[in-house]
Amino acid sequence: MENGKDKNELEVDIDNGNTIIEWIEKDKRTKPLPWYYAPSYLLIWVALFFAVVFPLFNYLPTAIKIEEEASKPGQFVAERAQQILLELDRMGPKIVGDEMNEKTMVEFLLNKIELVRQVMRNDIYELEVDVQRASGAYLHWEMINMYQAVQNVIVKLSTRSSNSTSYLLINSHYDTKPGSVGTGDAGFMVVTMLEVMRLLATSEETFEHPVVFLFNGAEEQPLQGSHAFISQHKWSPNCKALINLDSCGAGGREILFQGGPNHPWLMRHYREGAKHPFATTMAEEVFQAGIIPSDTDFRIFRDFGPVPGLDMAGVYNGFVYHTKYDRFDVISRASLQNTGENLLSLVRSICNAEEMHDTEAHSAGHSVFFDFLGLFFVYYLESTGIALNICFAFAGLILVCISLWRMTKTTDLSIGFVAGEFGILFLLELAGFILALGLPLLMSVFYDAGDRTMTYLTNSWLVIGLFICPSLIGLVLPFTLYYTLRPREKIPHPYHLQMAGHAHCVLLALLCIIITAVSIRSAYLCMISLLFYVGALIINLVSKLHDRGYYWSILMAVCQAMPFLYFSYLFHSFLVIVIPMTARKGTEVNPDMLIALLCALGTIFAFGFVAPLINIFRRPNCMIGGLALIMFIFCMISVSEVGFPYRAKTNVMRVNFLQVHRRFYEYDGSLSLDDSGYYFDLQDRRLELPLRDTMDFSELISLENVCDTQMMCGVPCFNHRWCEARKAARWLPRKETVEVPGTTTLELLNKTVLEGGYTVRYEFKLTGPARMSVFLKPMDGVKMLDWSFLRGMLDNPGIYKPPYHIFFAWGVDDSPIEFYLELAKTNGKFDEPVFEIGISGHYLSNLHKRDAVSTQFIDDLPDFVHAMEWPASYDRYIY
Repeated sequence: MENGKDKNELEVDIDNGNTIIEWIEKDKRTKPLPWYYAPSYLLIWVALFFAVVFPLFNYLPTAIKIEEEASKPGQFVAERAQQILLELDRMGPKIVGDEMNEKTMVEFLLNKIELVRQVMRNDIYELEVDVQRASGAYLHWEMINMYQAVQNVIVKLSTRSSNSTSYLLINSHYDTKPGSVGTGDAGFMVVTMLEVMRLLATSEETFEHPVVFLFNGAEEQPLQGSHAFISQHKWSPNCKALINLDSCGAGGREILFQGGPNHPWLMRHYREGAKHPFATTMAEEVFQAGIIPSDTDFRIFRDFGPVPGLDMAGVYNGFVYHTKYDRFDVISRASLQNTGENLLSLVRSICNAEEMHDTEAHSAGHSVFFDFLGLFFVYYLESTGIALNICFAFAGLILVCISLWRMTKTTDLSIGFVAGEFGILFLLELAGFILALGLPLLMSVFYDAGDRTMTYLTNSWLVIGLFICPSLIGLVLPFTLYYTLRPREKIPHPYHLQMAGHAHCVLLALLCIIITAVSIRSAYLCMISLLFYVGALIINLVSKLHDRGYYWSILMAVCQAMPFLYFSYLFHSFLVIVIPMTARKGTEVNPDMLIALLCALGTIFAFGFVAPLINIFRRPNCMIGGLALIMFIFCMISVSEVGFPYRAKTNVMRVNFLQVHRRFYEYDGSLSLDDSGYYFDLQDRRLELPLRDTMDFSELISLENVCDTQMMCGVPCFNHRWCEARKAARWLPRKETVEVPGTTTLELLNKTVLEGGYTVRYEFKLTGPARMSVFLKPMDGVKMLDWSFLRGMLDNPGIYKPPYHIFFAWGVDDSPIEFYLELAKTNGKFDEPVFEIGISGHYLSNLHKRDAVSTQFIDDLPDFVHAMEWPASYDRYIY
């Protein structure tokens, strides 16, 4: 006896005491943390972005100066490239057909190449130079793209001791858009090629396969110089691999956004060669889906070679792309060093590649590729990616099942009860996913409805409040409401939060399987998320942290740091690239939806596992309220002057327009229309609204209704992009006749009714400026049988329908073009209208004089406008 208690009673008291202590400890571990830690938790992730992701994204290597060359032999010297770039910049625009592009620029390149020859190791290398002048044609989207006497400057550098007949092709272009000096697009790449050529030619480190440098003189036409080379040049059959260099910005890092196709060995050389990798499969799939309003020579080499290769482009500061502000002063020397080091190492790797001897033997399917914060590069075969995606998806599903089974054992609850609770949480996860996507998209719809799109164009940080905060709210709202409003349940709160993470894991696994099944290689994003969650889940299960309150969340958050860094880096990269593109995305699509979608996907991938952990803290609804307050403040800022999209020089509004003189001739030769006006191909969603405050647009009309009665809407649309958007174009009439600085003449040479009486042949001669278009539309009951142009359109009537568009450009030879048309008519009556033909002449050069009225109109445009404009004529005839 002790204090009136026997031994058994004492043991019972001790056991009860231990049980109480265990429950107290368990309660401490499961008790929510104070609410004031929650903001710190979210700020940790924000700090991680600005401390790691932002500086690494903007990192550029230290530029090497000429004076350092002796101490750093064989390395890319950015200062020398920069000096050449300054010379290019001072030359001004380089328009195909102008003396600057066809003579001055060619002589400039030949002089620079001769300087390389003078310092070259003639005992080791051989350098051949050819100035190609070519004419040809090909089908490009909805038009026939014809060219006459366009020029390329081509250099072949080879090792004398090598007998390899497999060449590495490096391509970029020196011609520019009207009104743009093109220092970034693509003078930047041209000077990089020149410096790489010099380093190769002076190095004692030889290479096996010859290198062909193609300085392309007609890329902006579009893509004529590359077609001239690959279809006609004597060296093109030997080109077995390609490095294509272009730009949609000025300065910064260049991104690898297309590869192959079906040649993963090129990715291995990029991994081994690129010192500063920047690449992603997602960019390739987005670009090839047509979401990005651009194209490159890579398409031509791929389709008409076919030559496998790597497509790389500068993407920083896309606001100045194709504008007069694409100048020397916006390009840093460090960006030249970055691209130069990558290109030099990559060229040295590929031109010694064993695969170059027989590239087809190494065609092994698509690749999945990406860089991690610019620190290293990862690639693997698509087949490997499929295996990884499926393995980690099923691993996630299996481990979630094991975890739920463990919960039933530790809580003494039935499997059915736990499964039912998990089912509820999965539905909440699905609701959160839909809200995380839907709320930002809804914001974009509201802003579009209020004519407030693109408020982030100048101040891109506005996307934080407009799209990222709504996505975060949507991601956590269903779980937070459920945990706040539900009655007390048998399952402990830490287990509930684990099940929320499991629900996200299951959703990602299902998405990973579905996306992989439809052959979208960007499914690797889901795989990366699953990889780190599966790793954390295994450790938690093995260590039993799974059962110790909230301790599992620490490990899970730590493991999610890596995917958070990658996803925030990836989607930040996309925003840097895509936001400037919204200013030239066209008028038909709401650009805010694309930005909202990128923000939403970035938020879901970066915060999908970590955001619901705010429910570890007390009053998580206060965090949602805080995010909503931030969202409200940003919305108020966005509708102020801060949210006006455009700024002079740095973030301009692009206004493309032609000063047009139109004449419509009827079948009897009479003139039914003779007028002038401005034809606007508007570039962004805000249309002409920002101009109405300072310009008189009271007579501006939409061409949509005119398109029903007039061929090609009655306007001289320039190329396939202009013609595709012609129904959204605008016409502003003017009283004064536009003075076109030249003459476009269509001459009927002969009309012959062929044998049988049901077919007629017309022969024409066309004379005019360096850019012209021919539009053809047979009358009802008439069929176009043949013509002297490419037959591709006529051979595919299911794809190509009238009116037909033939685009023609010349470089150094302005000889007229002669062509014929053969048409059939069922009734054989050819003394009545048979077809319409429209002829447009475009005077793009800055040397072509604008008349006084047009000059005044251009001067009256607001200072935030960049106008790409030129005079044009449009004559329509009926034969």
